[in-house]
This record gives sequence, structure tokens and C-alpha cells, in this order.
Amino acid sequence: MTLHLYNTLTHQKEIFSPIEAGKVRMYTCGPTVYGSAHIGNFRSYIFADILKRALRANSYEVFAVENITDVGHLTDDEDAGEDKVEKSAREQGLKAKDIARMYTAQFLSDSKELNLLEPDVWVHATAHIGEQIAMIEELEDRGFTYQTSDGIYFDTSKSGSYGRLAQLDLTGLQEGVRVKKNPEKRHGTDFALWKFSSATDKRQMEWPSPWGIGFPGWHIECSAMSRRYLGFPFDIHTGGVDHMPVHHTNEIAQNEGVFGGKTVNYWLHNEFITVDGQKMSKSLGNTYTISDIKEKGFSPLAFRYLVLGTHYRQKQNFTWEALESARSALDRLTDFLVNTENVVTESLGLPSDSVTTSTWPEKFLEAINDDLNTPQAFAVVWELVKDTSLSFVDKRKLIFEFDKVLGLDLEQQMVNKKKEIQNIPEEVMELVTRREEARLAKNFQKSDELRNEISKLGFHIEDSDSGPKIKKM
Repeated sequence: MTLHLYNTLTHQKEIFSPIEAGKVRMYTCGPTVYGSAHIGNFRSYIFADILKRALRANSYEVFAVENITDVGHLTDDEDAGEDKVEKSAREQGLKAKDIARMYTAQFLSDSKELNLLEPDVWVHATAHIGEQIAMIEELEDRGFTYQTSDGIYFDTSKSGSYGRLAQLDLTGLQEGVRVKKNPEKRHGTDFALWKFSSATDKRQMEWPSPWGIGFPGWHIECSAMSRRYLGFPFDIHTGGVDHMPVHHTNEIAQNEGVFGGKTVNYWLHNEFITVDGQKMSKSLGNTYTISDIKEKGFSPLAFRYLVLGTHYRQKQNFTWEALESARSALDRLTDFLVNTENVVTESLGLPSDSVTTSTWPEKFLEAINDDLNTPQAFAVVWELVKDTSLSFVDKRKLIFEFDKVLGLDLEQQMVNKKKEIQNIPEEVMELVTRREEARLAKNFQKSDELRNEISKLGFHIEDSDSGPKIKKM
């Protein structure tokens, strides 16, 4: 079955074809570790995670690299303002390296709770200063750079296809749409490759270079590190749509400046998350984190379910009500798996192993291969749950197989659910299992008798699409 992905570079859905047969090399723009990553950030990482899982479901061997930006990301995309990590360190009275270490640990912890697959290589900007300097020197040798009083800049007029990723109107930009805040810049779109340290304000993170003491620009790190670990060209680069007009556009310019041609075949971007229909912002107090979700009593995996309920290229509106619905859906799916774990479906005359003749795997993969259509994949899962022609044994096998792509960690969800119901007496659970078998065999008289026995023991049983739910009366 063919995998189709929307390539931002060509602005169309394409058949995915890797550079090397059976193998995929991909790079994901990771966090800038000056504060806790918010739910909008994590939509990008859930999207990249689903992509990795989908590639593996299509039998590709995936080598994934993700960066940690611990220096060089300024508070303004126009190469102005403070370094975000240094600013956070100053505000919190800590060392920059400790800020980076603290928020990296928080990011990794949140990622684990969201069941994100780790990349094969984590790359830190501060550990690859040499590669960044070397790449700037190559660009200098090829005539792409110039020096100002505050740094070394890339001359975007030398890049023949600058701006094609985001379909930028360069004429409009040069006229001031992207403000030229540095009067020494030749063009409004030019960007810093290396920034000089201030003679008056001492930085915590700075390095010697052929041009003077300073630190790298944000964009050069991803170019240098992706080249170091993946080589040029490589297959896939992912990130949020906010990276398209500046960060990824500048990456492409740098990459092609040293390589002389296309360096990434597929650029994939996810859309924004809004909150209650508004943009996330500190002033509105709606830049929620995974910790905020947990404090409200929600599992991070309920948030993952919510994110996957909207296609990654569509804007998603976060509300607490929507998260509650996602939690309810995840609970129903987990209930189904728990309640059917010990049901003897073979006694009902269903085939003991009908997976081999089922079309469900093809339906699921067809949805995923249509540009990671996770909402349709969920629809397949819920249709499967209702399929009366398939045994519970086989339904469970398929759902767990599908979860390798969805990443909801359903086996652990089952463990958690069982802990919730562990206070229900074994005698009651045995009656519930016997009643479910009778109900599925359409022996309604026996089913009602067993319901009465359960009631006499002080428990109420409620039937649902996902199986019986037991509550103490």
C-alpha cells in the first residue's frame, strides 16, 4: 500500500519515496529549552511521532534525529532581543546551562507521558558549535555572507529560490512586511549566522570564532546538525507551520548554499492549536502545559487522543470540554479491552482466528497512509469494535496492532483501569464475565438472571458499546 504525504515544499500531496529503499532519515525541530513546552508545541511532537510510527507500519527502517535548542534562539525572529535561554536564566537567577538542563528534563518527562518515541539521536546546539562555525565558513567561502557590527549575516539575495517553502512575497518583504530592524542589513530577509557578544553585557554562553567571540544564530544549528547526522540530502524534515516563513526558509537557504541543490525531499508541517478559539498567549493565560492538564485530573494520553482526533494539517481548537470528550472516548476503548479480556468468544460459534481474512488492517493502513489521517483511523477502530462478525480475541489483536501507530499505550491503560476496579470482588467479576458471554450468545434469560445475582451483591451493571461497566450501588 502506498504512503502519501503532503509536502510543503511542493504544496501538494505526494507518494512518499525515500532516497534509500526501505530506509528513512528524518529530522524534527525540537524545543527551545527556556521554559516548559506548551500543548501547541507538543502537537508538533505528537505529529512527528505518528509519522515515525506510520513509516514503521509501512516497513521502513527509520533513523530519527531531534534537536534541543539550548542557545541562539532570540526573542525576536528578526535577530533582535535576548537569547531566550539567557533571558530565562537572568529572570530566574540561575545559570543558563541549569535552565537548559531543567527544561530539557521536563520536556523529556512530558514526552514520555505522551508516549512519544525517542529519536535515535538527541542533538544539542551547544554540543555542535564547531559544526556550525564550519558551515558558516563554507557559506562565507561561497560568497553568501557579509559582516555587520553585530554579526555575520546571510545575504538572501544570493539564494535564487529563497522563500519558496512558505510562498513568500519577497517584493513585499523587501518593502517592509518583514521589518528590517538592523539598519546594517542589506535586505529585510537577511538573517544572522553568528552574533557577536556585547562589549558591555557579559553572556553566559559564548565561544571564540574566526569573526570574534559570540554565539550562533538559531537557524544555523538545525542545518549543521541535520547535515552532521543525516547527511545531505535526507528524506524528511518536520515542524510547526510557524517555522515555515522564517526558520525553515532560512534553513533551506543555508543548506542549499553549501550543498548546491535540494537537501530535504519532504518538508512536513502541522497546524496551530488555538484555545477556546483564541491564539495561545501569556497575556491570556492560556498557554497550557502537560502539567496543567495533569493538575486538572486528565491523563496526558487523553490529550494525545484529542490531538489525533484532528488532522495534523487542520487548526485544532483546545477546550477542556473537548479534552473531557477525548478522555471519555479513551476510557470507552480501554473498557472494551478490559471487559473482553477473559470472554470466551469461541463458545459463541465465531472463528477462533479471523484476522487473516479480515479487511480491517487494510482499512486502518489506508487511513494512515492518506497523509496520516488519524481521525479516519479512529473511525476504523470504532467500526471494528462494533463488528459482530469478528471474535473478541481477534478484535483485541487488531486494536493492539493499530495502537503501535496511534501510540495510546492501551496495554498500560488497561493496567490503570484494572487498578480502578480492583476493589470489585472476584465473585462479581466472574458473574460479569458469565453474563457477557450469555448476552453475546443472545441468551437473554440467563443474562437477566446473572444481572440479578450481581445486583444482590450490591453492584449495578450497565451495558455499552465498549462492554459492561460495573458500579457499586
